[in-house]
Parts: sequence; structure tokens; C-alpha cells
Amino acid sequence: MSAMTPALQNSSVFYRRVLSRFPQDISLAFAYGSAVFRQTGGQMGKNMLDFVFAVDDPVTWHTMNLMENRKHYSFLRYLGPKHISSIQTDYGAAVYFNTLVPAEDRVIKYGVISTDALIEDLLHWKTLYVAGRLHKPVRILLQSEHGKLRAALVRNLKSAVIASFLMLPESFSEEDLFLQIAGLSYSGDFRMVIGEDKSKVSNIVKENMPHFRKLYNSILQECPQVVYKPQQGRLEVDKSPEGQFTQLMALPRSLQQQITRLVERPGKNRDVEEILLQVAQDPDCGSVVQQGISSIVKSSSITQSAKGIATAGLVKTVSYSAKKLQKMWRGWRRRPS
Repeated sequence: MSAMTPALQNSSVFYRRVLSRFPQDISLAFAYGSAVFRQTGGQMGKNMLDFVFAVDDPVTWHTMNLMENRKHYSFLRYLGPKHISSIQTDYGAAVYFNTLVPAEDRVIKYGVISTDALIEDLLHWKTLYVAGRLHKPVRILLQSEHGKLRAALVRNLKSAVIASFLMLPESFSEEDLFLQIAGLSYSGDFRMVIGEDKSKVSNIVKENMPHFRKLYNSILQECPQVVYKPQQGRLEVDKSPEGQFTQLMALPRSLQQQITRLVERPGKNRDVEEILLQVAQDPDCGSVVQQGISSIVKSSSITQSAKGIATAGLVKTVSYSAKKLQKMWRGWRRRPS
């Protein structure tokens, strides 16, 4: 095994130190975003670090975390761990965020999600909130030997590939595919209208092509739906009605349901398979899939952001929003006129 560079060693130590501040009953911990993976025009060293922790028992975890890190929580800390856990589970995208938390000379934000809710999102795209973040390269810091979670993480990547195939032409480049995949969880997100840099998706992909290749290489090599030519960086996908039907049938359940709602006329009670067969023959098949994804993301992004105001508290919300608008402004200024 090759020796780590000093920078990588130091970052590993840094992440271990951050994790050591929290209760250790975590099934999956990962860091993501522009402070972890370089983005075009970004300032890695200055950005807030984003984490997600999946925990088997949110009530116990929040009980312990309130004892160790009470100041991380907004006024909701006074409600106690049971109420915090129900706010986490019952509203928005089933994630509870504490933001603008000082840790190891940096500022971090961390989201807590139950392992069960994460698996549900990975398999079925109920909200695409955490599943969408995991379509892009992340830094896995800790992962338990949880067989169902491991399988769901792979399933989520396969679903991202299949959904993207449906929205792309017959022949396309690796970069086209990764742009499509990276954009899935931003499709329909109201924060892309205000508060996020519009060129965010291409900024993520252009600087991280090797990371995307590593994440998706084996899935693309094994997928019977595509001819993958890694040397040329090109792919060809089956766009016949039969090929598209096979892909539609492999999509996550929540997306199939959204597509059904978009296409089905009132009063008709056809089963999902019959409706997807119709969509597979539609020249606008890709557009229908796109609309289905947008409707999932739109709903969860609005409700999760509304919940974020309560979990962060007013002062932190104003501060966090100001930073987002600043990033958007920088993105506009970088754009050629």
C-alpha cells in the first residue's frame, strides 16, 4: 500500500478528531461538498465543512450529543432528545442539521439521519436529499458492517446511472453522463433559483472527473444497457422502446410513482407497468423522467429548508444564508459576459 502524502495524513487526522467529538454509535459518516472536493473557482480552505452521520437510534444519539455538545443545538435543545428526534424523522427529508459549529479551527455543519431513513432514501428516492449527495464523490469517514446499507449505497449509484441514461441521447461522453448524474439532486431544488451558484453542477464535475470515474467505473462496465468505451470516454445506450422500458422498470419506486402521476389521466386505473410501457415509447420519455425527479426534489428541498430555520435558529440562519448569497454572487462575477 502506498504511503499517504503529509497533506492526506493530516486531513485523515483532522477528520478523526472531528468525529471523536461526537457519540460513536454511527453506521455511516461522510464529508461532502466544496470544502472536501475542489470545485472550479472555489476556496477549499475557507468553506464550511459538511458532514452527514447515519445513526441506528436517533433518540439515544441525540441524548448523548446533547450531553456532549449542547451548544450545537438551537433553542430546540430545550425540548429534549425525543422531540429533536421526531423533528428529525417526521419533517422535511428526515435529516436534522446543526450548522455553523466550530470544530478543530474550522466551521462545520452536520446532519443526522436514521440508518433506516437513509436506506429508504437510497433504495426508493423518497426525498433524494441524502441519496442525491451520495451520487457525487464524498469522503467516507466511517462505515459499519451493515449489509443492507452497503447494498443500498450501490443500488443508489446504479439508479443514478439508469435515470441519467433515460435523459441522455443515444451516444454521449463521460462528462455528459457525470453532469447529468451530478445534476439529479439539484433538479427542481428551489435553492438553485436563489442562494446557489448556477454553475454549481459543472464546477463539481469538471474538477473531479477522476473521482466520478472511480465511483461509477465498475457499474458502467457491468451494465448490460450500455456500451462503455473508457479509452475514448464515450458511451452508447439502448434507446429502443424495449431498452427504455427495462430502464424505467429499474428506477426507484418513488420516481416510478411520480412518473405515473404525471402521465396517468384521471379516472384510469392502470398499473405502473402499463404506464411505464407507454412512457418508454414516448419521444419525450427523458423529459417525463426529469419532471418526476424535479417533483421529488422540489418538495423535499422546500420542507427541509423550512425545518432548517428552526434547527439552526434565526441568527445562524441569517448568517448561513448570507454566505450562500455571497457564493452565488461570486459565481455570477466569474461568468463571462
